[in-house]
Amino acid sequence: MESRRITVISAGLGVPSSSRLLADQLAASAERQLAAAGYSVSVDVVELRDLAVEIANNFVTGYAAPRLAEVIAGVEASDGIIAVSPVFSASYSGLFKSFIDVLDPKALDGKAVLLGATGGTDRHQMVLDYAMRPLFSYLRTRIAATGVFAGPQDWGTSGDGDSPLSARIERAAGEFTGLLEGAQPRPQQAPLESLPFEQLLAGISGRN
Repeated sequence: MESRRITVISAGLGVPSSSRLLADQLAASAERQLAAAGYSVSVDVVELRDLAVEIANNFVTGYAAPRLAEVIAGVEASDGIIAVSPVFSASYSGLFKSFIDVLDPKALDGKAVLLGATGGTDRHQMVLDYAMRPLFSYLRTRIAATGVFAGPQDWGTSGDGDSPLSARIERAAGEFTGLLEGAQPRPQQAPLESLPFEQLLAGISGRN
């Protein structure tokens, strides 16, 4: 049985967090649909709130503390990413962007991505297409066509799977599952090149 590894990135700040709640529902739907398609699935959840200090220190020192380094390695090893951020000032949160900035720019190349966002009004749902999607397009990911925004009106409804939010989650997770099925693109390692000693020496001399 083929396996797929999904990393869920939640940038919610509160406890409980609507961003984490949305992320969990997206992950559960994707896991269920992948299992139905015959895949074994492992899901890792990253709460960026718990890594805020390590992320800030990384910018100052250029060094990822062990816990942050472990999370970064997990993201890089994943087949797919579910990324959910609350909306601040019509964009994703600073904590969310800071975490993306500590990743190697090529770390997400080719990975399947499902986007989600939460906010206090439906006007904020444009963040999915005008902020988050361009960011992950720049990182050369494969993004599910449907992103999911959840506002206050989406919470507290019945959990029977018939709510508008549940329908959006199922559709988006289905598209995400489609991206994860079949052969997955893998980052290409640049071949190592052996240079003549004279050329190496010339390069060193040119820098002195």
